[in-house]
Amino acid sequence: MSMHPHEGRLDRVWDSDAPRFTARTPRIVAARRLQRRRERDETGRFLAEGPQAVREALTVPGVVHELFGTEAGLDRYPELAAAAAAAGVPVSPVTDDGLAALTETVAPQGVVAVCAHRDVPLAAALREPPRLAAVLAEIRDPGNAGTVLRTADAAGAGAVVFAGDAVDPYNGKCVRATAGSLFHVDVVRAADPAAVVAALRASGLAVLAATGYGETDLDDLADAGGLARPTAWLFGSEAHGLPAELAAAADARVRVPLHGRAESLNLAAAAAVCLYASARALRSRESSR
Repeated sequence: MSMHPHEGRLDRVWDSDAPRFTARTPRIVAARRLQRRRERDETGRFLAEGPQAVREALTVPGVVHELFGTEAGLDRYPELAAAAAAAGVPVSPVTDDGLAALTETVAPQGVVAVCAHRDVPLAAALREPPRLAAVLAEIRDPGNAGTVLRTADAAGAGAVVFAGDAVDPYNGKCVRATAGSLFHVDVVRAADPAAVVAALRASGLAVLAATGYGETDLDDLADAGGLARPTAWLFGSEAHGLPAELAAAADARVRVPLHGRAESLNLAAAAAVCLYASARALRSRESSR
């Protein structure tokens, strides 16, 4: 693609003379409804806000349906507009108030994409079982859920399961907390957490429940080689923890050791410790073969 000789940036691929959509434009009004879960469930679409989320969404063919951006936003991130145009995705300039209608942050970053849900059936996610998976059992806080999904992606997990009465993974706060990782892993929504545990185990994964009251110490488990196999970690809500029956269904209930005076770790920190312990053990096993 040609460059402006003096500006050093990509040529505009959107019509700079096109009218800007406002907060009252029917397409903006329709897209804004995706801030409600009912509308997301009915349409199978959601909003991804900000350049990082949009960039990652555009790497997955067929996910982005439309890219909205202010003139400043589209000029600041011309590679996003270029990638959208190359994929046949409409690039629609909007006014500042039009963008504000689609965003939930105080200082929006100029671009928002309408995306298709990323749901994968559990059976499909386990067809080639991942080495590492995370199950978010009835976690309702979108920030926590999104952060755990991002951490799972960073640790190399292939699937993240939202089980039971869990938060909608396409909630705006959850999407933002994933920082684009939502588009990197298989996202599974499953109504029955017990059925999820059974399916994971049937696929050859060890199922470990992360709980502050677990009888097994994470360090001891790692030292004994207990993490050196494909594993699914179960995480419960910060307020209530894992349901007792779900923790009981796991192969082991594992606690993160606390070497200082802190009473506990928050959910995101505990998930990071557990997932990275598994990732390290799996990597060590593979390098020793």
